[in-house]
Amino acid sequence: MAKPISLPLYEKLPLKNTVQRILDTTIFFLLLSLLAYRILCLHSNGFTCLLALFCESWFTIVWALILSSKWNPVEYRTYPERLLHRVDELPPVDMFVTTADPILEPPIITVNTVLSLLAVDYPANKLACYVSDDGGSFLTFYALLEASKFAKLWVPFCKKYGIQNRTPIRCFYDEEESPIDDSVEFLGEYTKMKDEYEVLRRKIEDATEKFVPLDVGAEEFVAFSNIDRRNHPTIFKVILENKEGLVDGLPHLIYISREKRPNYPHHYKAGAMNVLTRVSGTMTNAPLILNVDCDMYANNSQVVFHALCLLLGSKNEQEFAFVQAPQSFYDGIKDDPFGNQLVALIKYMGEGISGLQGSFYSGTGCFHRRKVLYGLCPDGCMETEGRNPNWIGGKLTDEGLLKSFGHSKEFTKTAERILTGLSGKADCPHDLSSSAEAANQVADCSYECGTIWGTKIGWMYGSTAEDILTGLSIHARGWRSALCKPDPPAFLGCAPSDVPSTLIQQKRWATGLLEILFSKSNPFMAHLTGNLQFRQCLAYIWILSWGLRSIPELCYAVLPAYCIITNSHFLPKVDESTLLIPAALFSIYNLHSLLEHHKIGLSFRTWWNSQRMGRIISTTAWFFGVLNVIMKLLGLSETVFEVTQKDQPSTPGEDNNKDAAQFTFNESPILVPATTLLFVHLAAMVKALSDLNHGIHELRVGEVICNVWMLLCFLPFLKGLFRKGKYGIPSSTICISAALAAVFVHLCKRVSIA
Repeated sequence: MAKPISLPLYEKLPLKNTVQRILDTTIFFLLLSLLAYRILCLHSNGFTCLLALFCESWFTIVWALILSSKWNPVEYRTYPERLLHRVDELPPVDMFVTTADPILEPPIITVNTVLSLLAVDYPANKLACYVSDDGGSFLTFYALLEASKFAKLWVPFCKKYGIQNRTPIRCFYDEEESPIDDSVEFLGEYTKMKDEYEVLRRKIEDATEKFVPLDVGAEEFVAFSNIDRRNHPTIFKVILENKEGLVDGLPHLIYISREKRPNYPHHYKAGAMNVLTRVSGTMTNAPLILNVDCDMYANNSQVVFHALCLLLGSKNEQEFAFVQAPQSFYDGIKDDPFGNQLVALIKYMGEGISGLQGSFYSGTGCFHRRKVLYGLCPDGCMETEGRNPNWIGGKLTDEGLLKSFGHSKEFTKTAERILTGLSGKADCPHDLSSSAEAANQVADCSYECGTIWGTKIGWMYGSTAEDILTGLSIHARGWRSALCKPDPPAFLGCAPSDVPSTLIQQKRWATGLLEILFSKSNPFMAHLTGNLQFRQCLAYIWILSWGLRSIPELCYAVLPAYCIITNSHFLPKVDESTLLIPAALFSIYNLHSLLEHHKIGLSFRTWWNSQRMGRIISTTAWFFGVLNVIMKLLGLSETVFEVTQKDQPSTPGEDNNKDAAQFTFNESPILVPATTLLFVHLAAMVKALSDLNHGIHELRVGEVICNVWMLLCFLPFLKGLFRKGKYGIPSSTICISAALAAVFVHLCKRVSIA
């Protein structure tokens, strides 16, 4: 009897983008034409033309990188319904959730994320959820302990009725979510679940407000007494355990707060992820790992099956090292006023990079192969095999395992099983607590000393953008990755809800990306000495150079004002035919960008907010990211990982959207460059109007249009000059910015007189 033909678990579909290619190419040739004009006119226009040439050369390089990255977009279509027909036994999955600060990341957010993961459609005996609490917070542990009681009701309820959105806060309070069944039985249980969740939420919020729950003296909380978050031993707790291995039970839930001591570096999130990797290795040792941030809940109950279609459906299961779900956000403010949802960027650049060696690792919503994190290459060899005397016959010796993975024999045995194609533990203990001693050992702050953790295996150290650096190191070994985009989206997270939080996040990204660019692990070296493909190398250079764009962006932003104040030009005059080049470039670029937004259902206002925030972010957050890296390279300071504020999910009765789109300001120096630019362009506008009033005929039309455009981009800052409270720019920032602008205008006038 003929063997039935097995259908593929996924399809790789090239996407048509003819119009986009034409527009992208047109913009590129217009940029080249503008550079040619600059070079030909360099001798006659002096400094302004030279500065414009520098800026436009950089913009051309960036556009070439974008053009290469977007040229061959693809998407992957998965078929989870076929998985059980292809796979005899589903692989175990370890799920990692990371949190660092109970104030900036409220425990109720972490709880909702954990509950959504515990309730995904997957055999419970194949899942284990590990929560890393780098804040060593009593509140976080208390919230998880209370959530575990609710999970015993929530998980069976979700699976019984096929609830799609398994995050309680979204299921019960999202206006777009409604009960899927109108039967009396379902509505009764639904109401009961909602009431139970309200009890849980009130307990956690009461504990947060009081900071200490009433039962603080209980035995399970002793480890948290008088704890110093920067100096404490490992805290390890098994909250839920599926001892019977029930398919329809609850997954394991383990809390871990790694040891921290002042004399040992903890490497921020990358260090926490490596501790989770080792702790889970000693306990469940699943071959696959899912990692999410504490605010990134599972939005699609079938998310594990979608990811497995790509991981198990590839050739010999070797093609993809990791499967990344694109970041999407809940509670997003209408029209994305702060430009931090990045919908168009993720859509077009994400699909384009998927057509190369694969998507970037973005730090959350990602499924990894554990063996890849342990340094394995696609051919089954370790990255260091050629130089490592501890390899014999294609296997690491016991001494080699200890040198590479650390001195825990129990953990190195599980690592060896993963590297040889096995998974789990040889003795398969039903009692997770029996692994507590080994788990505490591998979470020790000195465990990594003398090993290759953070340099060759695990999450990579050396940058606050540990996700991009880790993904780059994996791609450099020759692995590919895939972008998983099921419907509904796999995960939903929390986007910054105000300008200061957005700028802090962008500054951290710019700092971390530049750290990679100026390190030995940069894409150039990965391409020359590793297996990073050339166009994937260009894609990495595009994202890593985000911060550097702040310099030409700042210079180009002040050029129109400088020319108006000094009566000079950087654009062709009205009667020159070459004015058509920058005019066409400006028009086509903005039209192209607007069409991209419209094509995916985004509004005109969303497009404008994206353009506006692009100017604001590049001249503030990215500029400070450059300064941070310069200080680090000079040895004057070290970069610090700044946690972004996460807002608690909204519930009925909360008017969280009131004035949500309004810009808020604080006294951070990061706002000074933008405010200074505003004053400079206001001064230039006054000068232009004065020239017009005095009958000066040589009006600089191009420069004035750019001046007006910049004022429109910084209009929220102009409004902030006249507002009070958090909606007004602090007087200290105004004074500093006004002084800097006055100095700039004074220098311009002296140049003009000279």
